[in-house]
Amino acid sequence: MVRARKGAARLQAKKRLFKAVKGYRGGRRRLLRTVKVAILRSGQYAYRDRKVRKRMMRRLWILRINAACRQRGCRYSEFMHALKESGIDLNRKVLAQLAIIDPAAFDKIVETAGVGQLAAASA
Repeated sequence: MVRARKGAARLQAKKRLFKAVKGYRGGRRRLLRTVKVAILRSGQYAYRDRKVRKRMMRRLWILRINAACRQRGCRYSEFMHALKESGIDLNRKVLAQLAIIDPAAFDKIVETAGVGQLAAASA
């Protein structure tokens, strides 16, 4: 009776692991034990940084909206409060895009919300 060994299955598993670390440098690409650690750690970083990316994008949108508001004579917090009060339901991503791509539309929103110099000038 012959002892069963992993054979092809082991090779497939190793091939899958080494394929996952393509582009890594040094032992992180060549040594099996180090490869396993590198894959685990990269997965942890990827999971964490998917959340961080969302945080960073929100910070960027707020920064852009605040800059656009300051040009129109109001503050971000006042603007967001006025939007909620006037029932305008736009998220920060859309507001930031409008502030950059279509300043006239952003002016209209500021005017409708009733904050800043535009609101004072039109009243």
